[in-house]
Amino acid sequence: MNKKMIVYTLGKLMKVEGLLMLFPVLVGLIYQEQSSLDYVSVGLIVFLLGSFISRHPLENRKIYAKEGFFIVGISWCLLSAFGALPFVLTGEIPSYIDAFFETVSGFTTTGASILSNLDHMSHASLFWRSFTHWIGGMGILVFTVAFIPLASGRTMHILKAEMPGPIVGKLVSKIHVSARILYVIYTALTLIEVLLLLLGGMPVFDSLLNAFATAGTGGFSMSTAGIIGYQSAYIDGVITIFMILFGINFNLLYFLLVGKVLAVLKNEELLWYLGIIAAAIAGITINIQPLYHSFSAAFRYAAFQVASIITTTGFATADYNQWPMFSQTLLLLLMFVGACSGSTGGGIKVSRIVMFVKNAAKEIKKLIHPQSVLTVSFEKMSVSIKTLNNIHAYLVLYLMTFAGALIFLSLENVDFQTTFSAVATCINNVGPGFGEVGPMGNYGFLSNPSKVVLSFVMLAGRLEIFPLFILFSKAFWRE
Repeated sequence: MNKKMIVYTLGKLMKVEGLLMLFPVLVGLIYQEQSSLDYVSVGLIVFLLGSFISRHPLENRKIYAKEGFFIVGISWCLLSAFGALPFVLTGEIPSYIDAFFETVSGFTTTGASILSNLDHMSHASLFWRSFTHWIGGMGILVFTVAFIPLASGRTMHILKAEMPGPIVGKLVSKIHVSARILYVIYTALTLIEVLLLLLGGMPVFDSLLNAFATAGTGGFSMSTAGIIGYQSAYIDGVITIFMILFGINFNLLYFLLVGKVLAVLKNEELLWYLGIIAAAIAGITINIQPLYHSFSAAFRYAAFQVASIITTTGFATADYNQWPMFSQTLLLLLMFVGACSGSTGGGIKVSRIVMFVKNAAKEIKKLIHPQSVLTVSFEKMSVSIKTLNNIHAYLVLYLMTFAGALIFLSLENVDFQTTFSAVATCINNVGPGFGEVGPMGNYGFLSNPSKVVLSFVMLAGRLEIFPLFILFSKAFWRE
């Protein structure tokens, strides 16, 4: 293991986080808030510490799979630990455990919150809280690879460990150029959403923060009322469309830009993704129509909530705890499905589910026709045994993590709906669940040990299990 390169990379990442804290400092200065000094202090400390760690240039900068997984697993924990400090110093989240939970929720784009009243928070803290969504959505390591040279080749191992989905590919031959293209698309879409929200009458600061939360599919609101407070069908519509857009594989968005429209329209994962969304919206609209004054209103709320849940954004424009059980069940299932691989969304991912179902169907056919030679095809290509084994291993570890966290949270002795959905929304990076952790509730009532466990679950969900679990493997630590 190239230990020096691991330490060097972590130092570079800390420098990046220290520089990123300049943004909330600027916001604090604009609004003349004392909290900007706390962000200056933390940002400076993190930057100087990172500079000290990465002060010596390295000759051997090679990163292999082992180093890639280690860097990703440790860096997300480290960045969350430092990112929580400003909340504690400002006194807006006095408990470090609560601040850590909130920061992990931000970086992992989960949107689960311990805060019950956001109106007392400074603009600087509100900005940093939502900005963590935007940073974590595409991945801070992807950002670092795009703009700061880290290694001589093999940087793909970092992207594979951080990017969501069973298969990660390059857009162009050079990996740092691919990462840069992804961030340009990501930034452009965010700015377009900001402009459209401004056209709908949303204030500049609100537009920016809500666009951050939509782009990262995180769902942190900047006020206690959330999106409901704007009472605007136009704003609901804009955010719905952009939630769905950010749930699409960014490679496909790049193909659209370069004119490969036919390849996008034939993409199997995209067709499944849009088909699931359409079917869920239709089913829920019909089911909840009696609760609303018109069919259009039911469609508006159903479309927003379906887009929010399947992309794991976590915004809410209605208290779906009050919806019929059929609609609640569909939303719960969508939490597990998640968005497309290569997007900013969480969940198991549409591609994994489709391949898993196809493989199950293949095994059933194999039982009927033992001598037949069958393969699983996806995107008009045969899926390798290696990929299928990876998916099976992922699902096993996913279920183990889910079951372990569920058993631990059961010690809280709250109702099953709350306990189950709290774990489901955290591992799938959704945020609001059902019961006490529903769209009108929060996670503040949980004990500190439960918040730590859920923080781990959120990190495991965002990093797709392997980078964290590999750290506990004996084989990993052997030279």
